Amino acid sequence: MTDPKTVLEKYFNFTSFRGEQENIINRLLNDNAHCLVLMPTGGGKSICYQLPALLFDGGTIVISPLIALMQDQVDTLRKKNIPAEFINSTVTPSQKNERLKKFVDGKIKLLYVTPERFRKKEFVEAITTAKISLLAVDEAHCISEWGHDFRPDYSRIAEFRELLNNPLTIALTATATPDVQKDIISKLGLAKHEIKIFHEGIERPNLRLETTDVYDEEETLSAIFKVLDKYKGSGIIYFALIKKLEYYSRILGDKGYRHGVYHGKLEPKERKRIQRDFLSGKQNLILATNAFGMGIDKSDIRFVIHAEVPSSIESYYQEIGRAGRDGEDSLCMLLYNQQDLYTQMEFIKWANPDSNYYSRMFDLLKSNPDSVNSMGTDYLREQMSFKDKSDFRVETVLAMLDRYGVTEGDIENNNLKIIEELPHELHDDVYLKEKLTNDNKKLLSVVNYFKSVTCRRVFISDYFGFPGEAPCGNCDSCN
Repeated sequence: MTDPKTVLEKYFNFTSFRGEQENIINRLLNDNAHCLVLMPTGGGKSICYQLPALLFDGGTIVISPLIALMQDQVDTLRKKNIPAEFINSTVTPSQKNERLKKFVDGKIKLLYVTPERFRKKEFVEAITTAKISLLAVDEAHCISEWGHDFRPDYSRIAEFRELLNNPLTIALTATATPDVQKDIISKLGLAKHEIKIFHEGIERPNLRLETTDVYDEEETLSAIFKVLDKYKGSGIIYFALIKKLEYYSRILGDKGYRHGVYHGKLEPKERKRIQRDFLSGKQNLILATNAFGMGIDKSDIRFVIHAEVPSSIESYYQEIGRAGRDGEDSLCMLLYNQQDLYTQMEFIKWANPDSNYYSRMFDLLKSNPDSVNSMGTDYLREQMSFKDKSDFRVETVLAMLDRYGVTEGDIENNNLKIIEELPHELHDDVYLKEKLTNDNKKLLSVVNYFKSVTCRRVFISDYFGFPGEAPCGNCDSCN
């Protein structure tokens, strides 16, 4: 077998491994043993499965939750002359067939798919004929219903593993509390002794973690201007609300700060352009919602500001991990305004409809498909919420029905239809209330992070179940 370091240099242009990378790769290649990798954003998780994929005889299936993320990763691999492809809803039927055949024939080493792809009978029939040496589960926290980005199809990974003849498996994430780690192992269909957990704690000493208590708009702007005037490189300012983002964008523009704006309501083409401008250095400052960041591989981000309180330590940690990947000093600033908590509490409420709401909307979609497809979400909101435009439960239910495979198609293309019954989870009030409580606890942890007088990095390490971390000496609590 070729030496992993030779492959590292040839394809990835690195002369040495970082952190636990070499140990993880050796466990896969030499011990043929499963791994759960907990590594900070920007810590080099992808190499842990991409490099072994090149040395195994068979192919590697990568399960990834986001279409944009897999496209970016495949583009990067192709530039390194690594045979990789993806199959998702953006690909034509003929391209899907061609890519699947190439993978089955061994001409592609890595095939990226969403977990929902395993719903497709023709995909399953073809993939089970392939020689698969490794299954990589990226963003593995999506497996857990207690994680911050649960995807129901992710919880079927044990079933997928069985279909693929239980291949060697590596699961990777930047954010998993001890409960989520247990859940990941269980949902992979593995016992604790069969899988080794590799973690690096919060090993980003160059990131300075700070929080600032702001009372109003004036104090928020003052804190933002201080950072913008001090840090001259690239930066991201995160907002929870699009309306607030656009408001602050106007103010920053009037003050002469050039910047781009990124959120989920922009056209896909525009989002791609803004992302490209930021990556190329054409645009240094981005004001964004949490829709921005997945797959952003830019090493010289000098600051990340959270202008509004984030919903969880998990999402906060993932977003600050985009700063300072080049090892240079970078600032992660959280602006804490009590009022923002009410915004997040509203979000949590809308993200957790009760079983009655799910049942009513399911019945509406089933009984009036023509009205739903011709009049869209406005019709649904009118029927369900009396036109309350700030009530986003309609969007939540549509997304959850899609995630659980209850519907196919979508309202935008006028072809949404019910194909399955409501799953047990969505009409179980005990389960739904437990999820609501869990989301509120996550928000409370953000409040506790702000109020903590101990080292901020120690707080985050303890939260993710890595106790015993020494104070960092580089946060506003330490100095």
